[in-house]
Amino acid sequence: MRDAFVVAGRAFGSRLLTGTGKYDSFEAMRDALAASGSEIVTVAVRRIDLDSSDGDITAFLPENVLLLPNTSGCETAEEAVRTARLARAGGLPDWVKLEVIPDPRYLLPDPVETLRAAATLVEEGFTVLPYVLPDPVLQKKLEEVGCATVMPLAAPIGSGRGLKLRDSIRIMVEQAEVPLVVDAGLGAPSHAAEAMELGADAVLVNTAIARADDPVAMARAFRLAVEAGREAFAAGLIPEQDSAEASSPLTGAIHES
Repeated sequence: MRDAFVVAGRAFGSRLLTGTGKYDSFEAMRDALAASGSEIVTVAVRRIDLDSSDGDITAFLPENVLLLPNTSGCETAEEAVRTARLARAGGLPDWVKLEVIPDPRYLLPDPVETLRAAATLVEEGFTVLPYVLPDPVLQKKLEEVGCATVMPLAAPIGSGRGLKLRDSIRIMVEQAEVPLVVDAGLGAPSHAAEAMELGADAVLVNTAIARADDPVAMARAFRLAVEAGREAFAAGLIPEQDSAEASSPLTGAIHES
């Protein structure tokens, strides 16, 4: 698989991860996810009926995608660990998007509780993808305890503001030893392309697709933007300059004598 996105030894062709919240219907979600080409789809454990798949959200997911349970709604490490254990006991994958969010206004993740939960879950055999503030120091600690990725937010969840924390994310990209996935706050395909051009390994998008006037068309747009951004990064972007530089050579130019 050319230029595969590899997490915990598993290769994926798409670098666009998608969420499943905020759609008007399960059918709309299914069609948008298919258009996105995403191979990793995250679903809050609390939205899954672990006793039945009839009419459950999981019945509307495209085939051959990795279902990534997330611990959305958990405010402490203990709650997140308990939720992950429940999901695994219910037959869901032992991959988990770890979210520990006690802040009801800005929905910012708790770094201390996230690190605590991550260490416990990794020790119990989970493949852990933690959602965090873009903190390079926290990133290294999460890598040290064995997390499979680190997922810094670009801006607050659902804000659509783009890469407001670009400088910190750039440092994280430079020092990453596991895949870095930019998650939350991306509002337009151009934001996703910018994150990929910066060197992120992947992005996760939910609200910008789900709340678009045409979620299917927006999903396709994000898919193309992620592919373009990755191609641009791999091709090598020119450095920014303060002054202009002629694109055509000046030798041989005709001047008045």
